[in-house]
Amino acid sequence: MTKAELIEEVSRVVEMTRKDSEVIVETIFDSVCRALHKGDKIEIRGFGSFRTRQRQSRVGRNPKTGARVDVPAKRIPYFKPSKELKDLVNGGHDSGPDIDDEGDDD
Repeated sequence: MTKAELIEEVSRVVEMTRKDSEVIVETIFDSVCRALHKGDKIEIRGFGSFRTRQRQSRVGRNPKTGARVDVPAKRIPYFKPSKELKDLVNGGHDSGPDIDDEGDDD
């Protein structure tokens, strides 16, 4: 699902204009990004949590030349799915939202 498809889905379900739905989706994404930038943890019950992890500096290798390259330490975003989401993805429809399966194979 793309961001545009998500906006269309929000627009359809909530019966709002596409523009209003776009503002809602953009606001949610911007809020998540700002919180991660500040180092905060985002937890959405029944879906999962977002946080950052620290990667240590290391010595890498340029694949083209084989030269050694110093890779600096950095923070990376990390998503951990909830148990409910894992169960839903693996076929357990016992918990979580009721999903309309239209028989799509994708």
